[in-house]
Amino acid sequence: MEATTIAFERYQPLADDACEARILAARAGLGKRAVILGHHYQRADVYKHADLTGDSLKLSKLAAQTQSEYIVFCGVHFMAEVADILSKPGQVTVLPDLNAGCSMADMANLAKVERAWRELAQVLDPERHVTPVTYINSAADLKAFCGEHGGVVCTSSNTRSILEWSFAQRDKVLFFPDQHLGRWTGYLMNIPLAEMLVWDPDEELGGLTPQQIKMAKVLLWKGHCSVHQMFQPQHILRWREQNPSGMVVSHPECKFDVCKLSDYVGSTEFIIKTITASPPGTRWLVGTELNLVNRIAEQYKAQGKVIQFMAPTVCMCSTMARIDPQHLAWTLENLLAGDIVNQIRVPPHEAELARIALDRMLAVS
Repeated sequence: MEATTIAFERYQPLADDACEARILAARAGLGKRAVILGHHYQRADVYKHADLTGDSLKLSKLAAQTQSEYIVFCGVHFMAEVADILSKPGQVTVLPDLNAGCSMADMANLAKVERAWRELAQVLDPERHVTPVTYINSAADLKAFCGEHGGVVCTSSNTRSILEWSFAQRDKVLFFPDQHLGRWTGYLMNIPLAEMLVWDPDEELGGLTPQQIKMAKVLLWKGHCSVHQMFQPQHILRWREQNPSGMVVSHPECKFDVCKLSDYVGSTEFIIKTITASPPGTRWLVGTELNLVNRIAEQYKAQGKVIQFMAPTVCMCSTMARIDPQHLAWTLENLLAGDIVNQIRVPPHEAELARIALDRMLAVS
């Protein structure tokens, strides 16, 4: 007899504590058949149910090493796509809420990237001169585009080695979708800011002249993270006045001027490790997502570490927050009943090309 999907509408009015009891019961019923992944930025009432926690690539790699039949990814859509690409045959990847997307990833879509590639071909031969590099925070079809055109994927922790590899292949890089990560990494590699130009996909030739395109070393896609975009230099300067011995650590998705004013710049894993390794009693200003900052602030309170969020306003990943206890309970109880909801499937040909770009990255880094 076929399983009948339990409608999500039945879960919407449930209180969080009722959801928690049902999540725990469904997890117990599923046992090792399911693994729950929780990204660092996930809300606390969902994160606490995760079997594995970390950044998106780490979680996908760890999930593929399990024997679990179901990978329940409490993150956003592109993360679940990577998990589907890297998972073993027979593993099923599920995203509890299909509306959990990424505003940065949405700023670069395949149609716009293909148009940029055609426009570049009016000025030079991109297949000979341009390595396309996509941040892992992008859709699977953009990873596939990079796989098809001699390009590669990067993460916030390996961008420098990926760009070094890219320049060894061709003399220019088209970097998407996050301009800030590309610019900061290029700066660390001593590439002049004047040779890193923004490509606006809504303008002809990206808003650049043919001469600018020929001169540029890096073409930075006009995209950004809506969370990290909120942090401003004045937030750091004001805090330093009150905490002259304090330390500032920021994510490389932050604006260039914020990164320059920071003592440390690195990925979410880097931020956690840096604060973890610091002496008791230290003070930190952190430029990354609010849920992560709150979590580590609570974790190290007993050591006398004071960890503060950089922006004066609440600034969290609102799309990831769409995965709530109600969606997680709904997903798990359907799986327990034998019905798969919200499965993420990357088409085979697209997955094959995306895997090429991901494998290049893993080989380099």
